[in-house]
Amino acid sequence: MTIDLYEMPASGPCRAVRMVAKIIGVDLNLKEVNLRAGDQNKPEFVKMNPQHCVPTIDDAGFYLWESRAIMKYLVNKYSPESSLYPKDAQKRAVVDRMLFFDLGTLYKAQGEFFYPQIFHGQAPDSEKENNYKTALGYLEKYLEKSSYVAGDQLTLADISIMASLSMMEVLDYDFSNYPKITAWISNMKQEIPDYKEVNDEPLEVFKNWVKNRRAS
Repeated sequence: MTIDLYEMPASGPCRAVRMVAKIIGVDLNLKEVNLRAGDQNKPEFVKMNPQHCVPTIDDAGFYLWESRAIMKYLVNKYSPESSLYPKDAQKRAVVDRMLFFDLGTLYKAQGEFFYPQIFHGQAPDSEKENNYKTALGYLEKYLEKSSYVAGDQLTLADISIMASLSMMEVLDYDFSNYPKITAWISNMKQEIPDYKEVNDEPLEVFKNWVKNRRAS
């Protein structure tokens, strides 16, 4: 079974879904959605996903969006024994907590700091950066207790947070003040299969687009 993934390659949430699918052996049929051209607003896409966002999957007529929901669904359906999303209630709760931390704290603060610079050419906002640094500080503390963000092994939480933080490479953001995060990022790049193909290559394309846009 091949699942259609509607995506924007550089998008962190889309890359997170691709990383999970790669690890558990789910084949994806990648369908790029050109957000700048408005593909997400076409009637056929809105019919599938009225929220018109990516990533969105079509699994034999079952439509699902929101990356963290998709990641859980893929593991639950296609690799239920995977340690990416442990069956143990307490271990799973910790993974869920970190997924929610990513969504509501880290990714949120990062987006508020990152996107105005990228898409609107605004100067960095010091207040928004301080909010982002606060979120990074929480993550640094979590990583003092374990080598992964939600325990002693790779989980969906690591993949989701790695997908988020790697987007900051577009701005050449310096994480050196966070040694635990820096070491964790390095480990993730080595441990996650086909990391360069799924992450580095589309991010480099996006980074060049940003540079060209700023230069024009």
